[in-house]
Amino acid sequence: MNVRLRLTGVQTCFVSRDNGLLVRAFVTFVRQILEYNSIIWSPSLVRDIEQLDKVQRRFTKRLRGMKSLSYNRRLIQLGLPSLELQRLHLDLVFCYKIVFGLVSVNLDDFFEI
Repeated sequence: MNVRLRLTGVQTCFVSRDNGLLVRAFVTFVRQILEYNSIIWSPSLVRDIEQLDKVQRRFTKRLRGMKSLSYNRRLIQLGLPSLELQRLHLDLVFCYKIVFGLVSVNLDDFFEI
């Protein structure tokens, strides 16, 4: 399903205008698509990063009382990490799993010990 379609669905299907509920719906239905397999395909080009951020930027701006705030201020107020920070977190979790043997991969392919 298209990310924009899901984003529109979250914004129109929920009767409640509670920001907390809408943010949880966004994280559940939309953000998982933006983060899917990011440890494999993590974007390095600025234009790709901006395209991903545009989805979250648009969503947070449409929430009640958030239009006049900057993007970083909206993220802080809503308690959302940036997508870049979230990708870094997922990368670190994967490295932890590799180092402690929670994922079956050849350690020599990733690290020089």
